Amino acid sequence: MDLELPELPFPLRTYGPDGNWSYEDGVLTGWAGPRTDRFVPPTGEALDPASDAARLLGAPEGDFQLIARVTVGFATAFDAGVLYVHVGDRAWAKLCLEYSPDVPTVCTVVTRGHSDDANSFTVDGSSVWLRISRTGRAFAFHASRDGERWTFVRLFTLGSEKETDAALVGFLAQSPMGEGCVVTYDHVEFRPAWPSDLRDGS
Repeated sequence: MDLELPELPFPLRTYGPDGNWSYEDGVLTGWAGPRTDRFVPPTGEALDPASDAARLLGAPEGDFQLIARVTVGFATAFDAGVLYVHVGDRAWAKLCLEYSPDVPTVCTVVTRGHSDDANSFTVDGSSVWLRISRTGRAFAFHASRDGERWTFVRLFTLGSEKETDAALVGFLAQSPMGEGCVVTYDHVEFRPAWPSDLRDGS
């Protein structure tokens, strides 16, 4: 299924399990099905072919920032709403608002063959602003409690500049341990530029 958001200059396409994605009045809504996740354990286990999560992704051109306020209907540990970037089958990253495991937390996963996992800061309530940025080979993750002042979370690469140019970015919903949850994204915004400074709060 394809979906076009007026805020984005590129169409979105669904991947993985059915996320029942819908868009109305500036709000994108997705559903994380039971025991859905996208994670390759660093302890050595292979990715289960059935291990996947609902994704809605598109292909922006050039430098960009993708911003959204993410709200998660938390029910079980590790339920999450995610901004996601995909470069290849084992090269992708997640910027999450996750119930981790008993308090809402901004966390990140970068997968290069296997996944790492890092928590950033906790959040009061069930909403936070997330931002993915790209320039050249580099991606940056930021998060914000109010959509005004941004906290730098992570800077990383996922492949060559050619591979990165073809990256897919967008939205993911997961419920690894539970029976599912609803995730909404509002205040979606696209900026065709890299942030002027990663660490000054802008």
